[in-house]
Amino acid sequence: MAESRRSFYLQQLKSRLEFYQEIGLEGLFLKPHLSQEPPQTYSEEDVSQPETKAVKESPTNSYAAESPQSLSLFEEDYSQMSTDESLEKIRQDIGDCQRCKLCSTRTHIVFGSGNPEARLVFVGEAPGADEDAQGLPFVGRAGQLLTKIIESINLKREDVYICNVIKCRPPNNRFPEKDEISTCSPFLLRQLEVIKPKIVCCLGAAAAQTILKTKSSVGWIRGRFQDYRGAKLIVTYHPAYLLRNPEAKKDVWEDMKRIKALLESN
Repeated sequence: MAESRRSFYLQQLKSRLEFYQEIGLEGLFLKPHLSQEPPQTYSEEDVSQPETKAVKESPTNSYAAESPQSLSLFEEDYSQMSTDESLEKIRQDIGDCQRCKLCSTRTHIVFGSGNPEARLVFVGEAPGADEDAQGLPFVGRAGQLLTKIIESINLKREDVYICNVIKCRPPNNRFPEKDEISTCSPFLLRQLEVIKPKIVCCLGAAAAQTILKTKSSVGWIRGRFQDYRGAKLIVTYHPAYLLRNPEAKKDVWEDMKRIKALLESN
């Protein structure tokens, strides 16, 4: 059993190092007691940058920052929220946010956009370069593909709501860190509580792993609905991933057909 676990972790380490090599990481600095650190994963945003590399969606790509501190954020009782809660109030509460280090490198906070009463909400990972410049989610190449995906089920962008786990762009397109997730995620959860969508669609591993508190890959958990705070949640591939791996578009189309059928059932 011990040898099996050792082999498993060595394979995870091998996959992680191959990923770092793929994205061009030249140096790797390890913290003491690495075995006690939760695993992290990639950023799927900012595909407008030519140097951005493709990332493989595999069972070894794990992201969830499941420390006791971060988990408590997801277990907060939102039934006790103020009755005057609204998207406008959430945005006011964020303000000119200085809560984490991303404030020093961002251009704009990317809060979210779309129908505040949307039946369908798309959640991505974090803003990319175009989003940071314009202050709007999914406006780069990945965003253009997302628009086509939305239109494929006879909806428009203004019919849905689009947001991210992180409201500020991580510098150099790196993955969000644990403290950034734990700081920003409560605002996302408040957004979902206010909108009360019928369906939440997580785009990519980061959104899925953050909301569902799981370490599973997209390929492992996509294609089926799960219950989430009175809504149905489904996971599919991020549009940025599709730009690099167009063969996965057929899987996303199957997921979109499931969403369309559920929307039309009510």
